[in-house]
Amino acid sequence: MRHIKTIIMAGGRGTRLAACATKGGAPIPKPLMPVAGVPILEREINVLREQGFTDIVLTISYLGEQIREYFGDGSGESPVTGNPFGVHISYYEEQQPLGNAGALFYLCDQLTEDFLLLNADLLLDVDLSRLVAFHRKHGGLATLMTHANDHPYDSGLIVCSPDGTVERWLAKEDERPKYYRNCVNSGLHILSPEALTVSGIDPATVGRIDECTGKPRKVDLDRQILKPLAGTGKLFCYDSPEYVRDMGTPERLAQVEWDVKSGLVAAKSLRQKQRAIFLDRDGTINRYVGYLTKPEQFELLPGVAEAIRAINLSGYLCVVITNQPAVARGELTMEGLQEIHRKMETLLGEQGAYIDGIYICPHHPDKGFPGEVPELKVECACRKPKAGLLYQAAEDLHIDLASSWMIGDSWRDVACGKNGGTHTCLLSEDLEHPNESERTCQTLAEAVRKILEGKASS
Repeated sequence: MRHIKTIIMAGGRGTRLAACATKGGAPIPKPLMPVAGVPILEREINVLREQGFTDIVLTISYLGEQIREYFGDGSGESPVTGNPFGVHISYYEEQQPLGNAGALFYLCDQLTEDFLLLNADLLLDVDLSRLVAFHRKHGGLATLMTHANDHPYDSGLIVCSPDGTVERWLAKEDERPKYYRNCVNSGLHILSPEALTVSGIDPATVGRIDECTGKPRKVDLDRQILKPLAGTGKLFCYDSPEYVRDMGTPERLAQVEWDVKSGLVAAKSLRQKQRAIFLDRDGTINRYVGYLTKPEQFELLPGVAEAIRAINLSGYLCVVITNQPAVARGELTMEGLQEIHRKMETLLGEQGAYIDGIYICPHHPDKGFPGEVPELKVECACRKPKAGLLYQAAEDLHIDLASSWMIGDSWRDVACGKNGGTHTCLLSEDLEHPNESERTCQTLAEAVRKILEGKASS
């Protein structure tokens, strides 16, 4: 794959980290803040270099001379690790603050093709080839990498169609629906130079003194360039469970340091095989009510959010695998099903938990139901106990099924896991009755705890 230019916005002041951003009592720029001993920007550059993204432009401003001195042109060695940077770095220095996208309009002569854009305060380990391939396949003016996070209730949200087309961009201040997908912009983007053109921003005005405010005119990437593309069919989101997190506050800095030291950052990269805990939905995540066809029927079981959050923190992916024959029977539309799942994601997000993927089978082989959908009344490879959904998730998310678990409350879930080659756990009140699963637990919380303790096969 031909690699593209990378622009890293490294000019922010990092005011929320001011108390931490010092060395020997003197201030340092946020991109040089150490995370587990290595500057955050160096960690970004290492990820880029390892995947062949070696043509890098750093936009600098506050204390930018320190960044220049540290990295030079990228041909030298790290003062911290002694390892070669192995990249080519050029710089654009903002003479006055231009916002988080203003510098792009001064780099237009260098931006002749699509480019990768990110901030210098992101800790990440992402398979960039997948992101670039998605962008090229869809041919949009911009692609966002999105993910679920543990605080969607106070994050901006991306509303997209099943093919990844961004329909709406809900900033923090925008009114949001009652239930929503946990889909948040990670801060990693691919842009076409045309995205700058269609923004309607006159490059000649960027940085000029605004007559009303008396300050230089800045450009906000989200509000002035990306958000206006929502609903045009030219903005897409690439959803991934990989690790991307900013360290812009002391609390986040402490968290990302822990995540590096624990191995979580590297473990979640799709460059390597993932482990997943697959969950059935009805009777496992929510109370079983028969065919659940309305959001008001959906109710999380006690302890489920805490169990899923434990999965999130463990490095396992959390993936839902569910049969939904009510769609084929004509009792539930796909939009109705999506609204139920939006409620599930909203309720989980309110408790700091999230799902990395949801895979459904809408088929039902038996015919004769009033209002049934004929094209869905088929024998398929995805209806549990068949393992088609496991195989699809494994392909999408690079999952090693042999190192993964399937947890559910019925024989279909256990058989699905066995057919797909995963470990299996049945949720049942009857712990004595023989069954085909490797383990039987009464609750999801108990099952997850035992898996994470490494006792699930004992």
